[in-house]
Amino acid sequence: MSSNRTRAHVLVSGTVQGVYYRATTRDTAREHGVSGWVKNLDDGRVEAVFEGSEEDVEAMVGWCHEGSSAAQVEDVEVEYGEPEGIEGFEIRR
Repeated sequence: MSSNRTRAHVLVSGTVQGVYYRATTRDTAREHGVSGWVKNLDDGRVEAVFEGSEEDVEAMVGWCHEGSSAAQVEDVEVEYGEPEGIEGFEIRR
């Protein structure tokens, strides 16, 4: 096991609700073997946490700039930190 694990806390703004952003984020995270969660915020943004290898987490952060095909991402804020040991990936409500 590599110890090069990281955590990214992401806030995505733009047209990112009602465009399958969360479901596509979940599917993409699972493809990359990344743990965490994603949810809609009341202000129209999407919040997500990704935990995994640096390479896979970076891939997810990069993906957030594109999002699902119907999404129009305007901005992505990212904070990195120590992983908390989340298992699996879920959509939170």
